[in-house]
Amino acid sequence: MAETLPHPSTRPIWLASTSRYRRELLGRLGLPFDCEAPKVEEIRLTGEAPAALAQRLALAKARAVAERHPGALVIGSDQVCALGDAVFGKPGDAAGARTQLAQLSGRTAQFFTAVAVVGLQAGVWKQHLDETRCVFRALNTDEIAAYVAAEEPFDCAGSFKVEGLGISLFERIESQDPTALIGLPLIWTSSAMAAARGGASLASR
Repeated sequence: MAETLPHPSTRPIWLASTSRYRRELLGRLGLPFDCEAPKVEEIRLTGEAPAALAQRLALAKARAVAERHPGALVIGSDQVCALGDAVFGKPGDAAGARTQLAQLSGRTAQFFTAVAVVGLQAGVWKQHLDETRCVFRALNTDEIAAYVAAEEPFDCAGSFKVEGLGISLFERIESQDPTALIGLPLIWTSSAMAAARGGASLASR
């Protein structure tokens, strides 16, 4: 007897991430999902552009989890903060956060947030790249120290939380999707998931 595969709208959904920010963002869509660490080595290749790095890692994360759950739809995402060709990772501690913000002060950084949706049995391979430009105010040492102490953005590339007090660090932010800067572009993700689930609207689930 031929195997009966689940309808796209009933396939389980996995988020290839343990990030609390991405988990909270995806939760806004109201879809049941599970989270799993993709266990992908996040190393920049020699000469790799920041945007290409984000896209490669997002797809690698989604594919890694999809291979363990071939019947599921898997969402992978990665974000790269870039100042020119220089890439900023998560600062890890207060000293690292202060250093990053001092380097970003008065300058324009680009945040590349890539998303991939992979479903191996469903034949789903979707990718997207969002670019957000962040123009930082000129920040003095005391401002930087006070902000870092207040919000402790140690697990955020660029050392700020735009959804919190971090919004005060900017002159302006140029973006097509405000959720991208937090870690997952929901406008594209919601559309991609609706299409991957057989065209079912998330709003009318």
